[in-house]
Amino acid sequence: MQIEAGVRRHSTTLLCLLLGACAGSAGTQKLATSGGGGYAPSSSSGYAPGGGYVATSAEPSHAVIDRGGSIAEPAPDRPGLGTQWGEAVSAPISFAPFVRGSGSPWAEVLLHYNDAQGAAAHAAYLGTAPQPLEIYTDDRSLSVALVDEAGRTLPGYAAGSRSLIVGEDGARYRIVVRNGTTARFEVVASVDGLDVIDGHQADPNRRGYIVDPHGVLVIDGFRTSDDAVAAFRFGAVADSYAAQTSGDRNVGVVGLAIFSERGAVWTPAELGRRDSADPFPNRGYAMPPR
Repeated sequence: MQIEAGVRRHSTTLLCLLLGACAGSAGTQKLATSGGGGYAPSSSSGYAPGGGYVATSAEPSHAVIDRGGSIAEPAPDRPGLGTQWGEAVSAPISFAPFVRGSGSPWAEVLLHYNDAQGAAAHAAYLGTAPQPLEIYTDDRSLSVALVDEAGRTLPGYAAGSRSLIVGEDGARYRIVVRNGTTARFEVVASVDGLDVIDGHQADPNRRGYIVDPHGVLVIDGFRTSDDAVAAFRFGAVADSYAAQTSGDRNVGVVGLAIFSERGAVWTPAELGRRDSADPFPNRGYAMPPR
């Protein structure tokens, strides 16, 4: 499977990175209790509902309900991979307060994935060839990767601002975020257009996970409770969690909206600006009055 990464810059800095090698687990995760916009739970527990969409007729599981409430005609099966609702995985969380420094993400990361054949076709479309995949932010503050069960970064292609990552049908994967700064960040993540915490269509205003200073955040799957998730597993588009719930329009993409915490963020870029501050920025001569 292949993942395509693109970064959109906001106010001062944007993030687009892919990690080289990372650990398999980061222990208990922290979930932000404030700072987000309208966090909307998808069930009484506020987590993704289990089991996905259940058809009430003979319609296929990936049929989509249109706005009028009727069942739309199913589209032909799409090639490539999506993300299935996998087995239960122990992934306990704790809760901590977090106030966002801005309503806009400090950085956004987009990762598009596919199987080997689809990734190669996409790479040919973009005019790129296989090469080692390793993407960082300009100041190398944070990194993002999709890794396998052993913690190895998935291979892929790079084409300008895009990274195409190759996965394997049936294989489990994790999302890994590494923080190389002394500040905390909140990470709102989505897979196939669905929020990884509540299973609804993703919105950066929902609450996310917290990655501590110099910490590693590992997101193992769609959260089902305070203690467990349903593992991310690559599979056929028609069998993906998205296709069985809201539709397969956004299958093949992983997104992360990264928010800085209110207050100063001491990233390498900010420290570099401090270090290079000029006490006499205007070194010209006096000008006569107008």
